[in-house]
Amino acid sequence: MKKLFITAILFALSINGFACTNFLVGKKASADGSTMISYSADSYWLYGALSHYPRARYGKDAMLDVYDWDGGFYRGQIRQVPQTYNVIGNMNEYQVSIGETTFGGRHELHDTIGIVDYGSLMYIALQRSKTAREAIKIMTDLVAEYGYGSEGESFSIADPNEVWIMEMIGKGVHNKGAVWAAIRIPDNCVAAHANQARITKIPFGDKQNCMYSRDVVDFARQRGYYYGSDNDFSFSDTYNPLDFEGLRFCEARVWAFFREINPEMDKYFDYINAVSSQRMPLYIQVPKGKEVTVEKIKNLMRNHYEGTPLDMTKDDGAGPFGSPFRNSPLTYKVDRKEYFHERPIATQQTGFTFVAQMRGWIPNEIGGILWFGVDDASTGIYVPIYSSVIRVPPCFDENNGNMFEFSWNSAFWINNWVASMVYNRWSDLIVEVKAMQNKWDNDFKYTVMATDNMALEYLKTNPKDAEYLINQYCFTQAQNAANAWKAMGERFMIKYLDGVVKGEDENGNFLQTDKHIPKKVIRPGYPEEYSRRIFVEPDKDRFRVRTQKEMDERW
Repeated sequence: MKKLFITAILFALSINGFACTNFLVGKKASADGSTMISYSADSYWLYGALSHYPRARYGKDAMLDVYDWDGGFYRGQIRQVPQTYNVIGNMNEYQVSIGETTFGGRHELHDTIGIVDYGSLMYIALQRSKTAREAIKIMTDLVAEYGYGSEGESFSIADPNEVWIMEMIGKGVHNKGAVWAAIRIPDNCVAAHANQARITKIPFGDKQNCMYSRDVVDFARQRGYYYGSDNDFSFSDTYNPLDFEGLRFCEARVWAFFREINPEMDKYFDYINAVSSQRMPLYIQVPKGKEVTVEKIKNLMRNHYEGTPLDMTKDDGAGPFGSPFRNSPLTYKVDRKEYFHERPIATQQTGFTFVAQMRGWIPNEIGGILWFGVDDASTGIYVPIYSSVIRVPPCFDENNGNMFEFSWNSAFWINNWVASMVYNRWSDLIVEVKAMQNKWDNDFKYTVMATDNMALEYLKTNPKDAEYLINQYCFTQAQNAANAWKAMGERFMIKYLDGVVKGEDENGNFLQTDKHIPKKVIRPGYPEEYSRRIFVEPDKDRFRVRTQKEMDERW
């Protein structure tokens, strides 16, 4: 996907911003037997849009120009393959899906001259692979041949049958290639990663469920990072050692996900607070009868630590209306001491987000659904985009607006506009947003089911009709959702203008005269608890209304 051109300095800042979160779900851990991965691409300079790479054929001498996914600058050329596959967003026509989070790792291992960066690696692999295992081989072969031009990265790689996590870091300038390890997540388990390497010990003997570079341990020994045995080697501890930020900003997001799957994971609260050194497992088993739905994964992507001691809607930074929004940067100094804000799963700087659902029991043409959204997942909606879609809905088009050009036809700008209102009056407006999200998620359940059934029938007789149906359905749903969010934003402007609340009847219609004068205007003020803490306790007399007796005595 084409992005704004940014400097190398800004790219470095994106690493320090602890961007992106991924969840991974095995097929027996899901309620319907699908595999899933989720992804939020979090960056203050990323314009949220849906990318598309059409299926194509190339001549034997064809070359592919590689442009940096973050910065847009030219990196070099690699050999093109004879046949590429259709890719919509981060899923291809064979239901292979890839997401990522950057962990950075040892800075001296960043190969700045490597041709293939992490973003290009994902989309090139998607255009060339039919399975997750094939994608891993393609990705690792590419960096071995052309060099890996990014810092340390965790990848989620999945197909309808298998889900893998792969972690990779370069070898430094003039030392082409990368060291890496990939582990298959068991079918009945879930995993997550969030800008901190999570693979510790590598099961070298399990060739069926583990892959790795031959020199993953030897290279560490050569560089003086590790001196022990192969059996005791830990990828994460060697190439991305934990610090407080890695725990509280990164592992905490994994913990927030895990505890929603299995409450027993609450025991790792001391770990994310740097009190206990007992690391969380790479993956956890889903309790029987608690298998997750795609709707649950969507909602977990909207998490701000609600219901935990880290709940961002409860601390002083939440303001009068319990908002999880915090102005950046993530850390700040007061009186020469450094403090921080929590880093939640859902965040305002998200460019785009998705939940990829791969359904192996349905033909590839309709088996894969990329539930796609733009901006903050907590205030937006995930729209179903089938993996065989061959055109991008206009509201998700990268050419419809940009970071410096507002467009009322762009879902990214509409969602940001709505979110900006919600942040300022969270406790009131998020109730209405959640009601809209639930309505659309429920509607999508049934419209997807109906579209599946119709497309299956069309595939038996005329595949072109199935293709038209699928594309038209995704096009319509994307536009309808964008229109609904725009209408919701317009309603918020009317209802909450100037900090008051206009009255409504039981059907949600505004109470007004025939001259459009409000019949009822509520002035709710601030919640009592907030008023006491902010206005009363710091200075009991400044804002206190004086009685007439006091006035008379003073005068």
